[in-house]
Amino acid sequence: MMQTETMRGVFPILVTPFEENGQIDEESLRRLIDFNLDAGVHGLGVALGSEIFKFNEAERDRVTRIVVEQVRGRVPVVINSGAPGTDLAVFYSQSAEQNGADALMILPPSFMPASGPEVVEYYKAISDAVKIPIFLQDTPTATIAPGLARQLADECEWVRYIKVESMPITSKVADMVERAGNQLIVFGGAGGGYFIEEMRRGSVGTMPFCSQPESFVAVWDLCQAGDEQAARIEFDRLIAPINRIAAQGAGLFYHVHKELLRHRGIIRTTKVRSPAPQVDALTQRELQQMLDELYPNHKRSMKRDK
Repeated sequence: MMQTETMRGVFPILVTPFEENGQIDEESLRRLIDFNLDAGVHGLGVALGSEIFKFNEAERDRVTRIVVEQVRGRVPVVINSGAPGTDLAVFYSQSAEQNGADALMILPPSFMPASGPEVVEYYKAISDAVKIPIFLQDTPTATIAPGLARQLADECEWVRYIKVESMPITSKVADMVERAGNQLIVFGGAGGGYFIEEMRRGSVGTMPFCSQPESFVAVWDLCQAGDEQAARIEFDRLIAPINRIAAQGAGLFYHVHKELLRHRGIIRTTKVRSPAPQVDALTQRELQQMLDELYPNHKRSMKRDK
């Protein structure tokens, strides 16, 4: 586990490459980690975009250890450890810390929605059980109001960050920054679709998918240098088209980003664990045309899925 300063910048959430039989493809995962590190990312995460909610406990531990081992302390590693129950979330959080995670990302309970005091109790129990920073995760199905986020930061020692991705995202980022003060550091999410707008409103980073890390780093670098116009050109040229097609259906983004990574020669298959949406033939053709236009020089040398 590395000692972290304030985390900021581009923290892609890794997809989990699978073999055709659904088992974790460790070779592709290690190659994916290096692909992102070579692009200059500032951190990496294992979370909902990694299909972590489809892992058994042994797989959670294995993937965390693989990522930590491959990263070798070069950037912080953030592991999602939320759960429907407090005791289970504490267990996942302690396991992630023991396996070398530098920070945790935790959803509020959503299967059986909890009251404000219950949410505070949930996060406080987790915070008291670990000694690494915690990202609150605000999603459309498990929202966290700015006032509650500030209360959690005030009452839970290790709650230091929040990832905002519930609508309306840009105004929620602004509200969160205003209410958080110096107690909570705000990141964006939702595939990085509002990255530039979020930074204008005080966000210090984003957690997008891991298929275009060099483009997100370029947007970050350009914005930090004050050249927002060039950042917008980069974003609109490469990131926006992928986000647009990925947003067409619930869960479709897994297939889109895995298809892009296979097109770029990083992972072997686009296998998504069940349940997963089926991609119709027309959408698949549209996606392939887009990939050929955006990344024409990438040779798909790995075996294609049957």
